[in-house]
Amino acid sequence: MKRRGEHGGIFFRLLFLLVFIAFFAFLYVVRHPLMRLAGEFWVLNDPAASADVIIVLGDDNYAGDRAFHAAELYRSGVAPVVVASGRMLRANVSVADLIGHDLESFGIPASAVVRFSQRASNTKQEAEALSGLIARSGWKRILIVTSNYHARRAEFIFDRVLPPGLSLHVSAARDSEFNPSDWWETRTGQKLFLDELLGYTAARWELRGHSAGGGAAVLSGIFTRRFEKRLLNN
Repeated sequence: MKRRGEHGGIFFRLLFLLVFIAFFAFLYVVRHPLMRLAGEFWVLNDPAASADVIIVLGDDNYAGDRAFHAAELYRSGVAPVVVASGRMLRANVSVADLIGHDLESFGIPASAVVRFSQRASNTKQEAEALSGLIARSGWKRILIVTSNYHARRAEFIFDRVLPPGLSLHVSAARDSEFNPSDWWETRTGQKLFLDELLGYTAARWELRGHSAGGGAAVLSGIFTRRFEKRLLNN
């Protein structure tokens, strides 16, 4: 009886080992489709509808992909005004100036470009700053342009920070530094994916009490400020 029990224990251990190996073999085979799905999760691209304004979020990449995409939308007649939003770099220069220059170089007349410089250090703060500009300008239909990997987080944050009654859409710009189909093959792609995962998680936590279109509120407390600084910082 004892020997039969030992054989039975060996059999079940061997069976468990085989199942364990088969499971990881399966993950290895489907790893690329799974990572591709993970990369595509961040990408949102609402159909380009008529809007009052196109807002290009900072920071654009070296190639100016966000500005280029916004220029395409402008030339197609989506909106008459394009806002170049960006943080201050020095007392007399900002990322908004750089994006504005790119927009003009891509064919948008200077009269249609609004350069909006702010001191935001993350997407939530940028949304709060832009909320004031949107209210002052009377814009009701907003089209946000940002990088493909940043689109889902941008929509989540702006949908909860902007006041109710606005029509909000996000158009994702192709990004030369992040390809959802093979992001894991480059160090930059891996970094952008991880940063976005942390940033989106932090945004979900910080805005957890806000419903979509419910307006902005700033959470207080040491824990919240530290969490925001570490995980929402762009």
